[in-house]
Amino acid sequence: MTFSIVGFDPHTKELGVAVASKFLCVGAVVPFAKAGVGAIATQSWANLNYGIDGLNMLQRGMSPEEVLKELVVNDEKSGARQVGIVDAVGRSVTFTGEDCFEWAGGHSGENFAIQGNILVNQETVDAMKSVFLQQDGPLEERLLAALYAGDIAGGDSRGKQSAALLVVKENGSYGEYTDRYIDLRVDDHTDPVKELGRLLKLHQLYFSGTAPEDIVSIDGVLADEIQNMLYENGFLDRDLTEKDDLLDAIQSYHLIENFDERVQERGFIDKKVVEFMRINK
Repeated sequence: MTFSIVGFDPHTKELGVAVASKFLCVGAVVPFAKAGVGAIATQSWANLNYGIDGLNMLQRGMSPEEVLKELVVNDEKSGARQVGIVDAVGRSVTFTGEDCFEWAGGHSGENFAIQGNILVNQETVDAMKSVFLQQDGPLEERLLAALYAGDIAGGDSRGKQSAALLVVKENGSYGEYTDRYIDLRVDDHTDPVKELGRLLKLHQLYFSGTAPEDIVSIDGVLADEIQNMLYENGFLDRDLTEKDDLLDAIQSYHLIENFDERVQERGFIDKKVVEFMRINK
């Protein structure tokens, strides 16, 4: 009823899980991850202790293979389980119990573990593997691309309902308080993987910093355009026409729209914020 990919980026040391299923709120069940330790996807009559206990065992220095053996031997219903494990050095394992509903199976290799059950076909996991290995870029984008590929190739034979993306790294959260870098969930949707992609783009917009090449000066035609958009959205009174009034309004706009990470030196603005303003005017 579920297909997932667990991945590790050896360059950034990020770990993550992407998952989709014909199951409500799959993100509350399948993905587990801890920075510097590992990531686990537990599914098919999911035993959540596989995630909790599995991470604890990885943290104690056990390999994914050793963790899997320990989990399975202590679970009388292991034949119905499916799990993928990747540790913080890229070692991996995937397991499909003999009682999982067809089609069920997966792939594992350096830095990844892919698994699925009640799938339309094996091509689902084959496509996920191919895309993950070929794709460049941030781990979250590679995981999502693999999930897209599986969805297109066949996916869950029962249909679509939810999807989730979890990525962890040291001090990766908002404010650098925890390791929870990305935690996005689509709990009930007709096209959850596509919706998850939309949410990832928003996450990148709101929580990523500004690239130097995206910083532009607020003057001339651009200043006039921004001023008019702020007029239309009620962020600037039409009686206020001075440049300082405009810059004050831009500052307020950033804070109200949660663009804290993209605030620039006074007189400059991030092009991506301008693009957002154009779309939402």
